[in-house]
Amino acid sequence: MKGREFKDAAFEQLARVASAFGSPKRIELIDVLAQGERTVEVLAAETGLSVANTSRHLQVLKIAGLVSSRKDGLQVFYWLADPSVLEGYRALRRVAEVRIAELGRLADSYFEGTDGMHPLGRDELLERARSGDVVVIDVRPFVEYQTGHIAGAVSLPLAELEKHLSEIPADREIVAYCRGPYCVLAAEAVKLLRQRGRRAVRLAEGYPEWRDAGFPVERAATAASS
Repeated sequence: MKGREFKDAAFEQLARVASAFGSPKRIELIDVLAQGERTVEVLAAETGLSVANTSRHLQVLKIAGLVSSRKDGLQVFYWLADPSVLEGYRALRRVAEVRIAELGRLADSYFEGTDGMHPLGRDELLERARSGDVVVIDVRPFVEYQTGHIAGAVSLPLAELEKHLSEIPADREIVAYCRGPYCVLAAEAVKLLRQRGRRAVRLAEGYPEWRDAGFPVERAATAASS
């Protein structure tokens, strides 16, 4: 094989991976799978796709080596094939944040219009949680909380938050978190909490960033929600 042939073949393989990232919905699927293993049906519900379309997108990701799967009865489960997939997604996100001004404008417009609050950083949350100054709530679906969550956090999925609000001490500030910097669940939770007269703020990032930075996490603890 000549040098030119090698380069053409190598870059073609790189393009396969780039092409797999070349769909908004496939990127969102990767974002959801960063929380842990999921069925096709759950992924479809989370991304607003039909099960058939979700399966097609997952096959593209699988062919590119970005996800793996297993079958359990009639259900098919998917997960990120390797930590490098999440690293690649985050690298893509960083480049877009630096080079695409519209992304920053979109994020600022949404989050400022939803909760209007400056988010809390990981270090500050860790310090405040250890001192008992705040109640940390995980507003992701309970299945994601079971897979892993911030140590000491209480599971209060957004859809059930108002129903269980009385269980949170009224004299403590609430910190809500969800999947990552573009997850809307925590912002919606903070908006609802502040409308109900509670002090609340969201974590700037999500559970995967917290976990991968080596901060304290737990698995399968009891939840406040039923």
